[in-house]
Amino acid sequence: MAKYVPEVKGTLRNHLIELPQVIRDASGIKIFGKRLKSFIFSTDVAIIRNTNADAVIAVYPFTPQPIITQALVVSADIPIFCGVGGGITTGKRVVNLALDAEFKGAMGVVVNSPTPNEVIKHMRETIDIPIVVTVVSEYEDIKSRIEAGANIINVSGANRTPDIVKKIREEYKEIPIIATGGNTEETIKKAIDAGANAITITPPSTAQIFKDIMNKYRKQYLDESEK
Repeated sequence: MAKYVPEVKGTLRNHLIELPQVIRDASGIKIFGKRLKSFIFSTDVAIIRNTNADAVIAVYPFTPQPIITQALVVSADIPIFCGVGGGITTGKRVVNLALDAEFKGAMGVVVNSPTPNEVIKHMRETIDIPIVVTVVSEYEDIKSRIEAGANIINVSGANRTPDIVKKIREEYKEIPIIATGGNTEETIKKAIDAGANAITITPPSTAQIFKDIMNKYRKQYLDESEK
């Protein structure tokens, strides 16, 4: 029988991006004493401040910049896992960005799939926060990633995600796995059943949320004008 969980909400902060309840079925990953099950994929400060996700994966398709990391960490009220490159940005710069992210208060750092194992090894020798390594295919060498210093595997394989998670879990029973959840509760459940410990969700953009709100306002005025 499920336990009753009291809930307290504010008057003005009632409008939140709430992640699917099925994510709570995941085991979660305990990091520095905090159990994290849901991650929101965003660098939008307004979204980050208005979600019930446990943490944020803040990865973006540009060269990582310390000022962006600082803005995210200062603004967020939940743990931030910052992207520090590994694709376009690589080598010593990635290690320096990772150290800077730790100093600024990030709970972990995320590197892209092309990141060389040598870079991950240098990061592990330099920082004390978790290194999250993104995996996009079941054919990647997971063993070498773990040996280099990866603490968490982040599976981002689109519709192949559950299959990739399952293959990794069969070989590595205890490695923490974060997986993209897709757009439905069914795809989230598949990822969890395959062995994912935590789920990443991509929220709607602020533009889409605004569009929905404005359409609601327009409809309200039209309904009132027809009375």
